Amino acid sequence: MTHVTEHPLVHGGRSAALATACVRGGVAAGLGLGALAVLVTAAWISSPYPDGGPGGALHLAAGLWLLAHGVDLVRTDTLSGLPAPLGVVPMLLSVLPVWLVHRAARDTLDADDEGVRPQPSPSGAVAAVAGGYLLVAAVVVVYSESGPLAADLVTAGLWLPAVVVGAAAAGVWTALGRPLPGQRQAAVALRATGLGLVTLSAGGAVAAAVSLAWHAREAQAAYAGIAGEWSGRVAVVLLVLALLPNMAVWGAAYGLGPGFTLGTGALATPLGLVGDPAVPPFPLLAALPTEARGTWVHGAIAAVPLAAAVFQGGRVGRAARSWTARDTALAALGAAWACGAAVAVLSAAAGGPLGTGRLSVFGPVWWQTGAATVLWGACVGVPVALGVRAWGRRVPRPKPLPAPAPAPAPGAAVAGPAAGLVPSATPAPAKGSRPDPAAGAAGQVGADPAAETPAGTGTDPAGPGTGDADSGAARRDAHVPYDAYDSFGPYGDGGFEPYDYLPAAWESGPPSPPTPAVPPPPDRS
Repeated sequence: MTHVTEHPLVHGGRSAALATACVRGGVAAGLGLGALAVLVTAAWISSPYPDGGPGGALHLAAGLWLLAHGVDLVRTDTLSGLPAPLGVVPMLLSVLPVWLVHRAARDTLDADDEGVRPQPSPSGAVAAVAGGYLLVAAVVVVYSESGPLAADLVTAGLWLPAVVVGAAAAGVWTALGRPLPGQRQAAVALRATGLGLVTLSAGGAVAAAVSLAWHAREAQAAYAGIAGEWSGRVAVVLLVLALLPNMAVWGAAYGLGPGFTLGTGALATPLGLVGDPAVPPFPLLAALPTEARGTWVHGAIAAVPLAAAVFQGGRVGRAARSWTARDTALAALGAAWACGAAVAVLSAAAGGPLGTGRLSVFGPVWWQTGAATVLWGACVGVPVALGVRAWGRRVPRPKPLPAPAPAPAPGAAVAGPAAGLVPSATPAPAKGSRPDPAAGAAGQVGADPAAETPAGTGTDPAGPGTGDADSGAARRDAHVPYDAYDSFGPYGDGGFEPYDYLPAAWESGPPSPPTPAVPPPPDRS
């Protein structure tokens, strides 16, 4: 009897899953390259003076695609005949390739609806997607060597694999649910890093936009000088849009303190401009500061890294209420180091050479901006984290509740502020006699049992007797609450307090006022 052996490739085994992931990576590279080739070809067709033919447009598209991955290009068609490097990456162009790799790696680990399709391991998915992408990239590197924008092999061997593997790893991390490290301090530090990085980028973008609006006339003159026909103007506008994230990073580097270089020997910082800048005519570069000495307006940009460090430290401090001070400081310091590393990478991508000679250094210096970010986070973020932690650990002291007064004995008068609230037992009037209102008031307000002053005699100046003319003034001075049935009346005296009739905290409710005794009808018999 013959048994049929099931081959894993036929029934979708793990090898087929890895092969599918590799194909996904190659397709992602092709989509990004094709989109950029369509854009360049459309610009070449619409140009009134096309040059180089379709081959030149395809070589330009290949060079821009490699530049979007951080690969330096070497221009061979220069006026001097010497090759000139080009290393400033339009960071907006990097969004599409990075997103395509991210999506390919994420979709690789997404199971089908029936859950039958096998999946590779996370590391296998990263390796397969990145491998397929880099195979296409290697072909593009070889193709670019025969064009006017050849790829630099050193940066192609360093930056290109780092960007692809990083984007693929981010896609796998997303497919797994974005898990954070098991240690709580590390997870909080990563969240604080993201908050600080977003604050720095947003603040740098606002600073760059304000400077560009302030130098709008110079930017318009530069735009009109390099763009003649409408097709050239559209190309310049697209290039300006692609470089907007670079300007945000430049603004953040300027606020951090190190600033950026404008050629060899020229440095722009909030303190002023040092040296002679070599700035080519370009609309965005017209927004660069040109004052030899910085003013308070330039120094105000230091609020950007200050706010980023405060938000970063506050994020750590809010989550560290139950931690020790040592763990809180270490988490804030870790967030500062992680944010500094991210800013250093962004600064390296936002700057680079624009040519030879004085233009060989242009933009932020990555290690200076990274070190400045760490210093801001350590000097501001760590104290803020400790302060927020200490403030969150405060335990509000509860207010002491008033102690309930002992219940009076039956038939005894009640002394103190609650005297008018608990009526005392008074003997009923004799049959046929009229009730004494002073005696009723004394029974409601209560007299001091130690004085043993009979009610109604008027011998006690503070008591409610009817014989003393100054009894009303004495009671007002003593702040004795009045009863609704007092002889002075609730509205006849200026010292009347309506809150005197509210029950105390230990009483269930306001007592009902005593009912005055009604004299019996006269005997007519």
